[in-house]
Amino acid sequence: MRSAMLVAACSFIAAATTAQAQTIAGTVRDTTGALMPGVMVEAASPALIEKLRSVVTDGTGQYKIVSLSPGTYTVTFALAGFGTVKREGIVLTTDFTATINAELKVGTTRARRSSCTRRARNRSTCPHPACTST
Repeated sequence: MRSAMLVAACSFIAAATTAQAQTIAGTVRDTTGALMPGVMVEAASPALIEKLRSVVTDGTGQYKIVSLSPGTYTVTFALAGFGTVKREGIVLTTDFTATINAELKVGTTRARRSSCTRRARNRSTCPHPACTST
């Protein structure tokens, strides 16, 4: 009888723990469709005690951020030489996995424009196409 009660109690605890499992997972590719290992993926939310949780994509461009609290998240994808991608307003409910994939583009127009304007006082004198376009 005690064994049955102990098993039932453990099963209840395991079920309650499993029901609290929220996850954000996905795959990161570049604009050609190539998988991207080594991308920093950050999930930020006021629901997290630490406010930010980070992982890095594996060799197949996949990532998984586990054991998240229910709440609204912003997920940011970053890798040197590529533009940063930010996905906002991701709502995690109890026992839910949000699949958030990303596509990273080489470089960023904003970064080029910023560095070019430091070298040239006027956009029209900068030789980069991103700086001369409107």
